[in-house]
Amino acid sequence: MREIVLLGLTLLLGMALLATLAQRLRIPTPIFLVLGGLLVSLIPGVPPISIEPELIFLVFLPPLLYEAAWFMSWRELWRWRRIVLVMAFGLVILTATAVAYASVAFIPGFTLAVGFLLGGIVSPPDAVAASSVLKDVDAPKSTLNILEGESLINDASSLIVFRFALSTITSGVFVWQEVAVDFVLVTIMGGLIGLAVAGIFYAIHRWIPMQPRITILLTFLGPYIMYMTAEHFHYSGVIAVMAGGLFLSNHSHRILNHTERVQGLSMWATVIFIINGLVFVLIGLELSVVVQELDGYSVPDAIFYGLIISGVLIVVRMVFALMAAGWTRIAGRFITVAVRNAGWRGPLVVGWAGMRGVVSLAAALSIPLNLPGGELFPHRSLILFITFVVILVTLVFQGLTLPMVIRWLHPKELFPRMPEEQQEAIIHRQLQEVALRELRRRFDGQVDDNVLLTSLKNRLESELKLNQVIAADRDGPTMARYHEARVGLSAAKRQELERLRRQEDFDEDVVRKIEAQLDLEEERYDHLIR
Repeated sequence: MREIVLLGLTLLLGMALLATLAQRLRIPTPIFLVLGGLLVSLIPGVPPISIEPELIFLVFLPPLLYEAAWFMSWRELWRWRRIVLVMAFGLVILTATAVAYASVAFIPGFTLAVGFLLGGIVSPPDAVAASSVLKDVDAPKSTLNILEGESLINDASSLIVFRFALSTITSGVFVWQEVAVDFVLVTIMGGLIGLAVAGIFYAIHRWIPMQPRITILLTFLGPYIMYMTAEHFHYSGVIAVMAGGLFLSNHSHRILNHTERVQGLSMWATVIFIINGLVFVLIGLELSVVVQELDGYSVPDAIFYGLIISGVLIVVRMVFALMAAGWTRIAGRFITVAVRNAGWRGPLVVGWAGMRGVVSLAAALSIPLNLPGGELFPHRSLILFITFVVILVTLVFQGLTLPMVIRWLHPKELFPRMPEEQQEAIIHRQLQEVALRELRRRFDGQVDDNVLLTSLKNRLESELKLNQVIAADRDGPTMARYHEARVGLSAAKRQELERLRRQEDFDEDVVRKIEAQLDLEEERYDHLIR
């Protein structure tokens, strides 16, 4: 047990160091973690790391899917619903089919069922990797929304393909009509179960008073309960988590207060960073283990097969993205579409951003070691190796070149938007004006007689004027002097707080509370001038 704990702590420490180094070198974190894990696995004496396959989906996927659903904008998902659904279902099925037939054609001993299993594993792109790469480049917001929406749904569709292919291999029975009906049933019932569980959590959050730490714990338990409930009835746990996460996210302003949102955001950011980091490090660490288990195939042949499948994935996605843009232009004559003429630059970026990652690794590692009869699962080690090659090729090659592709193509924003700074300024001004109107309406005639109400009115008017000045003179000398004063005052406050901390008259928890308030104040100011 101590060795396991020590290994886990070592992995977390190594992940933190690699992530920090990646930020310093301005390399996307997932790429650097994979390469770092691969280099560490080559060090003599490093013990092999293996994970129980049946725990992969249960431990890693629910929080990752829930977090993606929680931060997905329902309005943006609905705006791009047609292209997202076409790519999430149509592209996944087309990709799985292309991979299946390419596998049968190029890999000796592969059956169509095994090919569809591999296709279901490698068909979904990873939103975490794409977002990590795109956050440091000037990519259109619409491109990010399409990629995030696609990734949210294609995880579900690809894993359903994987599930049916796995069932076909283990049972030896495959009937197209039954698969089609089961596909629809598994999807719909999974969504209904997710919404039902989310409804229960909504009621608990809304009408049962709880401490913030208990509320945050429930948000962490929610995706696991959604997933396990759906899987218990043999429906899609992935769809359940996606549907439940979207529902609760859309009602989060009713069920969570400001303390729960602030604390929960920090908790979830840390948890998701740890899970994603561990998975990407494991991608690199597991490769040496998979190579050792590659029975019956030489490493050069296995690499060749992996490169073929990687090429199929890249070509199919690029062609599909361009064809989808052309089809949208034609369909726009008959139905309402978000953007009729998407051009070719944006679709090329979407096509090139098809990096594989967490979901593909989780699916590959979840393949059972043996069939129900006890015999070894056919080609399991080769499937794992090909999956690793696909992840490395798409993540490293496409990930490192995606910023250059964006700078070269200069894709345009598909949907006209105001700059974020302008949006924030307008929202802040509107909120302050509403607050002032409400203060005058409810306390008319009392403000001048109440020193606290007078202070509140003055503060609101001061903040409103401050936002207007910042918007008009963001880079001017007035703003520079104000920023210098704010920094100096903040440093003086913190210096005084440290002096008070050393005095016995003040409790440590009280000092920490004031320190947290200063942190929030500085964070708000940094966000205002950003």
